[in-house]
Amino acid sequence: SLGSIKYTYLSIYLSILKKSHGAQQPPHLQQQQRSLSLHEYMSIGLLKEAGISVPAGMVASSSEEAYAVAKQIGSKDLVVKAQVLAGGRGKGTFEGGLKGGVKIVYSPEEARDISSQMIGRKLYTKQTGEAGRICNQVFICERRYPRREYYFAITMERSYQGPVLIGSSQGGVNIEDVAAENPDAIVKEPIDIVEGIKKEQAVKVAQKMGFPAALVDEAAENMIKLYEVFIKYDASMVEINPMVEDSSGIVMCMDAKINFDSNAAYRQQKVFDMQDWSQEDPRDRQAAKADLNYIGLDGTIGCLVNGAGLAMATMDIIKLHGGTPANFLDVGGGATAQQVTEAFKLITSDRKVQAILVNIFGGIMRCDVIAQGIIMAVTDLDLKIPIVVRLQGTRVDDAKALIAASPLKILACDDLDEAAKMVVKLSEIVSLAKEAQVDITFQLPI
Repeated sequence: SLGSIKYTYLSIYLSILKKSHGAQQPPHLQQQQRSLSLHEYMSIGLLKEAGISVPAGMVASSSEEAYAVAKQIGSKDLVVKAQVLAGGRGKGTFEGGLKGGVKIVYSPEEARDISSQMIGRKLYTKQTGEAGRICNQVFICERRYPRREYYFAITMERSYQGPVLIGSSQGGVNIEDVAAENPDAIVKEPIDIVEGIKKEQAVKVAQKMGFPAALVDEAAENMIKLYEVFIKYDASMVEINPMVEDSSGIVMCMDAKINFDSNAAYRQQKVFDMQDWSQEDPRDRQAAKADLNYIGLDGTIGCLVNGAGLAMATMDIIKLHGGTPANFLDVGGGATAQQVTEAFKLITSDRKVQAILVNIFGGIMRCDVIAQGIIMAVTDLDLKIPIVVRLQGTRVDDAKALIAASPLKILACDDLDEAAKMVVKLSEIVSLAKEAQVDITFQLPI
């Protein structure tokens, strides 16, 4: 879809922006998600509904519930898994010092003890950064003993113009490391999205992955069911690491990670209602509620723009003049005055913001509506930081008249280059004033 393409290019752009300036990627940017991600126990539940072999397990929200769940499962060999939306849980560290978010336990009492050290505490991994992520639940499941571990995934791949099956005989480890060190160990099988998956394709992948002859058909059946889950729920990725040959001689999916295309939210209400907002940047939820496209960055100049391309150009020109953008924020072509107010709330919720640049090209979007939103936001939020506004296009004269008639200190500028220079200088002034612990006010020229 157009939305997916836009965010693909945005992701590439942000990566280039980071590399070209040697900046450290901020933790909240590392956590940004452009597709819905579910907790492991939820993904396992979807697999189980589809008839795919998974370990028996239940979720718990307290240590006492973990004890009851462990007793109910009835096995003395159990695994307690922290439900945190971040990779590298096994090597993470909890608040309080517990090492690892995946623990083997041998009794319900031990499950209760370990759960008490996970639930309600933040887990820090390579992916979460210093911010960490709160663990509100644990997934307790039976421990299985695999003979061999494999990697299997389904994702969308541009070069194949559709879905692709990805498999490897080397499961249970980081697939990125396998790809870098031994790319031949990875099997790829493109699927025609119109015709769907064929049994012979799944069999070929299972054989190349190294499944024993007696288990090839069973592995292929699981792959077909996983593909059906992928299509049914508009997934952008289904990853099983590891898919195993169990000691009892069956093929089983031991872990599951599923991402879903956010553009499919309107027809996947069941799945999107499962979203755990405690795992997201609070600003992401605020942006979603206001139907705004927002990504937090680590700069000092807030940006409010209409259109993803213009937003990226605006961030570039700020960089060109020595400033650093604090966010990507696209209000879209049909924003209301209320949405503009919400956009300002998002921008100013970041305490690092020292100045704001509004850059609107009124095509579908009317400049006077943006102007009304700016005036409403500045008044309601009692903003003290400088705001530079560059408006061009539909009803721009009406917009300028509204801004000029207001008593607010909003600096108007027709030229984007001049607007960028101005906002960078103003940001520097505010920053210096804060360092010197002095208050400053801005007077508009007469």
